[in-house]
Amino acid sequence: MPITLYKRQRQIVDYIAQYIQKNGYSPTLQEIADAIGVSSLATVHEHLQALQRKKVIKKFEGTVRGIELIDRTFVKMTDSVDLPLLGFIAAGSPIEPHTDPNAAFKVSPEMITGKRRAYVLQVKGKSMIEDHIDDGDYVVIEETQEVNNGDIVVALLDNGLATLKRFYKEVTRVRLEPANSTMSPIYATNVQIQGRVVGLIRKFQY
Repeated sequence: MPITLYKRQRQIVDYIAQYIQKNGYSPTLQEIADAIGVSSLATVHEHLQALQRKKVIKKFEGTVRGIELIDRTFVKMTDSVDLPLLGFIAAGSPIEPHTDPNAAFKVSPEMITGKRRAYVLQVKGKSMIEDHIDDGDYVVIEETQEVNNGDIVVALLDNGLATLKRFYKEVTRVRLEPANSTMSPIYATNVQIQGRVVGLIRKFQY
């Protein structure tokens, strides 16, 4: 019988699995808190207790890295890291969930920092074509709200739409710049950054 995980629990399990695959050992509570953007270690501890009750993880007391993933479907020790394929992103559309909830991509551990949960989105459209991100490509996203000018980001706008653009902070607003000379920038005062692009995967058609 499949295990039901709530959104935050799924984020934590994804991060622990990715961290173990990258480093060979589990993250600390502080690293998990930083990765999912919460300030309270007690909150992380509560989620870990719930995951332990669901027999997804096992915690070893008295050690700062004492987390083991019991359900081996969540982690496979290989020379790659499994990232979930969460959906599609197109300019000016909500993120559309992928049809297969268990779809995943194997990527090199060097592609991610291991400090944040990472996932993959498939690109729809050609708004970033001049940055060599084409329709049908897959982008590796690390969840973070801390981005720099020029970073390619997943941005959520006030109207609930998400877009993949280069981020620029201006004096009174944010400019989301396409990499397509036929398209205009998006200007907004309230943007929620959901992550930064850290890798590109292209599936070649033969």
